[in-house]
Amino acid sequence: MMKVLRFAAQAVVYAGFAVLVGYFSASPPYQLIAPGEAQIKLSLAYGGKPAGGCRDRTAEELAALPPNMRKAQICSRERLPLTVEFELDGDIVYRDVLPPSGVRNDGPSRMYEKFIVNAGDYEIALRMRSTDRDAGWDFETRRHVSVGPGDNLAIDFDPVAGGFVFPRLGKGG
Repeated sequence: MMKVLRFAAQAVVYAGFAVLVGYFSASPPYQLIAPGEAQIKLSLAYGGKPAGGCRDRTAEELAALPPNMRKAQICSRERLPLTVEFELDGDIVYRDVLPPSGVRNDGPSRMYEKFIVNAGDYEIALRMRSTDRDAGWDFETRRHVSVGPGDNLAIDFDPVAGGFVFPRLGKGG
């Protein structure tokens, strides 16, 4: 008899736990953004052009090195920072200079930003400078987009595709 009561109590406890998990998996309701708003996410990871130039090694320097390390030129590993600009309907909403990552500043520059906007149509302009020029842009993309309530527009950077890319528009968070 005691064994039956133990199994019954265990079943009640498990059922109560299952009900709690079931309830909290859908409640209380959580909404990432307010009704009537959409989200634009801008992300990139890209290595700027090398910062330093190269120099030729002298014959003495080459002779002092082991045979497997005798490269005729020495080049800096450091990369230039990226300048990124995001314009929404003519207003610049994001502008930053992104330093390269890595201990020796030789890795890619990275960024990820979210922008909450009202649902609607927008003219988007994205610009990036990855060289040491003072004016102008190495990559520039302009596009008309339409985002509905609750939409997520992800913008990524793909140098193979020619710059900023707009993968498919998705709902939710």
